[in-house]
Amino acid sequence: MVRRHRLVTVEANTAAVERRLAAGELSCPDCAGTLNGWGHGRERLVRGPAGLVRLRPRRSRCAGCGVTHVLLPVVALLRRADLAVVIGAALAAKAAGAGHRRIALVLGRPAETVRGWLRRFAGRLEAVRGVFTVWLRSLDPDPVMPVPGGDAWADAMIAINAATAAAARRFVITVSPWELTAAVSSGRLLAPGWPGQPINTSSP
Repeated sequence: MVRRHRLVTVEANTAAVERRLAAGELSCPDCAGTLNGWGHGRERLVRGPAGLVRLRPRRSRCAGCGVTHVLLPVVALLRRADLAVVIGAALAAKAAGAGHRRIALVLGRPAETVRGWLRRFAGRLEAVRGVFTVWLRSLDPDPVMPVPGGDAWADAMIAINAATAAAARRFVITVSPWELTAAVSSGRLLAPGWPGQPINTSSP
């Protein structure tokens, strides 16, 4: 019997994802078996910085254990109506001292929506700092550890940015902090229960 399981984050380039599926380069997070294409998820509209964006995530099935997975592009977060970059802009603005109403006005989003993002993230600031500090150490063999920023919000943002810079150096790529956070969290940055056991099988 085929069972739906959890998410695997992948790059936003759909052609690259298809190439990786065809080449057997995506692995099951449960058994390390090869993931094969298995249709698509439901198409939905997500709000981006410049308007609505259509997303239709690819689905895959493990050739080993038969479990199916949704391949969520790193531009999106699980069950959020806004792209990761929009939510990330709100989190960064809060770390810089802005209030939720000001952030909502700048982003053109409802104040209650922004306040919900901030509240959820505020409850895991220390955990986020710890997760991305671990990633910094794993990505850079001789990392320069970030200087504390003065409060938990600043420290979390500093750790995310430091890990992003380390990923860019390690893989010689251009990656945004919010693509990295989506990849590291497997899309669950604001989802209940995260951070937990890392389940992403793709490099950032």
